[in-house]
Amino acid sequence: MASRPVVQEKTRGNNIGGKQKNVRAEGRNRRALGDIGNLVHAPSVEGKPQTQISRPITRSFCAQLLANAQAAAEKNSKKPLPEVVIGVVGKEGALKDAHQKKEFVKLKKEAVIVISPDEDEKSQRSARKSSKKTGKTLTGILTARSKAACGISKKQKDPIVNIDAADVDNELAAVEYIEDIYKFYKLAENDAQVRDYMDSQPEINSKMREILVDWLVEVHKKFDLMPESLYLTINIVDRFLSMRTVSRRELQLIGISSMLIACKYEEIWAPEVSDFIAISDNAYIREQVLLMEKAILGKLEWYLTVPTPYVFLVRYAKASVPADQEMESMAFFFAELGLMNYSTIIQYCPSRLAAAAVYAARCTLNKTPLWNETLNHHTGYSEDQLMECAKFLVQFHSGAAENKLKAVLRKYSNPDRAAVALFPPARNLIPA
Repeated sequence: MASRPVVQEKTRGNNIGGKQKNVRAEGRNRRALGDIGNLVHAPSVEGKPQTQISRPITRSFCAQLLANAQAAAEKNSKKPLPEVVIGVVGKEGALKDAHQKKEFVKLKKEAVIVISPDEDEKSQRSARKSSKKTGKTLTGILTARSKAACGISKKQKDPIVNIDAADVDNELAAVEYIEDIYKFYKLAENDAQVRDYMDSQPEINSKMREILVDWLVEVHKKFDLMPESLYLTINIVDRFLSMRTVSRRELQLIGISSMLIACKYEEIWAPEVSDFIAISDNAYIREQVLLMEKAILGKLEWYLTVPTPYVFLVRYAKASVPADQEMESMAFFFAELGLMNYSTIIQYCPSRLAAAAVYAARCTLNKTPLWNETLNHHTGYSEDQLMECAKFLVQFHSGAAENKLKAVLRKYSNPDRAAVALFPPARNLIPA
């Protein structure tokens, strides 16, 4: 029997680019690894793409997955630990449960309570309110009733009165700049403050100065000069005496020369040199007055624009609302009493002396309250800061009748100035 020839089967295919492409798929009987069903697909966490695990799930691999999940949970303690549900692989590599062909790592869901900031704040407020006692105590009720029966109530601070409201249309009042002007005065008053000079004057003392000021008050009244001229005259005298040693005979000459300078600075029609010579009973000649005037201006370096107590007194008397002639005259009376006393001029600056004069005037006239927020605002001084100086001024008032120097007393006993010098001294400022 002849043998059949063995014919080799030709391979079918097309040559593309010099290479042969097989049509028959190799390993038709093989099953794809993805169809077996023992692979685990991890779910995407926080938007990350899924990572496919391409190895069979064995017990050792399952333990490794659990360890990795616990390590990730420790790094991020805020996230709950994932609960891994994995099928168990048998000896032959098949899953025991047919319904668990494709299992995923399931994240254990925990109940999370989200509290908005508004709700949190409201809850805290409600907790605070609940912790506090809402009911009034019996002691508090009885105390409130007692205060109401006695007329005692919790008073609010007095509002600050606008003392410049009436002068808004007055261009000469300079309402727009008045606050800045007085701030500058407060800064500049220290430069013009007179130091203690009486120890450096061998021939004069404080009593002689007091006699000179009393005489200058009389001359000022005789010539009917502006109030500014008197305050500037005394300031020039004290500043010159603090810079130069003078003899007793020159003291009156310094007084009339200083008033001549002040009148030229402040007055529209200043008295002439002959007028001052006549009022001093011809004690000096014209050349002496002019030479002393030149010497004073040279020592002061022509510095005459100084804040005297007068500039502060005008403002503070205006702040003592309601301002009237009686109140203004009383304040000027105390200020001029302070000008005569040497220790007062040396110890207190012009602004404090003016504020103390207003306070002493309010105490003498029994104004209520004695000091208010408006005065505190405009003067910059509290009631306690003015008490010591005000007591000195009231002592001068109480002893004015027995004092031999009565120029200020006579000046303010005139009805034109409301006769304020005849008022009894303030009892609350007289030491017991």
